[in-house]
Amino acid sequence: MLRQRILTAAWLAPLMLAGLFGLAGGGFAAFTGILVLLAAWEWTNLAGVTVAGRRLSLVAGLALLMALLWWLGATLATWPLWIAVAGWAINLYWVIQYPAKSDQWGSTAARLAMGLWVLLPAWVGFNVLRDTGGIWLLYVLLLVWGADIGAYFCGRAWGRRKLAPAVSPGKSWEGVAGGAAVTLLLALLFAVWQELGVTGGLGLVVVTAVVTLVSVLGDLLESMLKRFRGIKDSSNLLPGHGGVLDRIDSLTAAVPLFALLSFGML
Repeated sequence: MLRQRILTAAWLAPLMLAGLFGLAGGGFAAFTGILVLLAAWEWTNLAGVTVAGRRLSLVAGLALLMALLWWLGATLATWPLWIAVAGWAINLYWVIQYPAKSDQWGSTAARLAMGLWVLLPAWVGFNVLRDTGGIWLLYVLLLVWGADIGAYFCGRAWGRRKLAPAVSPGKSWEGVAGGAAVTLLLALLFAVWQELGVTGGLGLVVVTAVVTLVSVLGDLLESMLKRFRGIKDSSNLLPGHGGVLDRIDSLTAAVPLFALLSFGML
């Protein structure tokens, strides 16, 4: 398993970096669109759609919607990001209430709708951040990775109080605190590097703290859906790593919110 993970990472990491930072405009939108469509393919399974033809038609429908947003110029607008804010507020309620309120979202139609307000704004957020320059796209990626790494090591070392035992028993409040500490340091370093000043630096710290917490929610939401569906990974598209959603679950929450909160600041 470890050898498989290393081999997958060896070709996946350079490809992702080249696509995220070597492309712009339509090329970048197409590249991130492919990632989101792969995640959408996995989401249809999480929603309980098992017939390949129907799954493909749902993914094709999302692709057409993305093409329409691109044509309308909405991929650089804030209104799709506000949809994410409303959607993730609902997701938070359902994660907190799991499994008591699972009847509210457990139908296939409800889970498909959930996927729409998770994946589509995430794609828009990627485009908004790329339009501001690669530095802030890099920042949100480092934020999510830093939060994950800090949470993993602090959770293993000091984790006692469970964060959401019904959804993801391995996560702890101590892990969340460790992840937040890492991203706070990241925010301070970037504030100095980008010469944001005191006001800009404080703004970045506040935005970072909020987005760090929301990124944890992205992870918990996918864990909840997988637990409800009775599966371990979203797919096996990435050998040794599970599926695309397993790699970008935190980003689907963090990217649109960071893009919205930082829209006038960066």
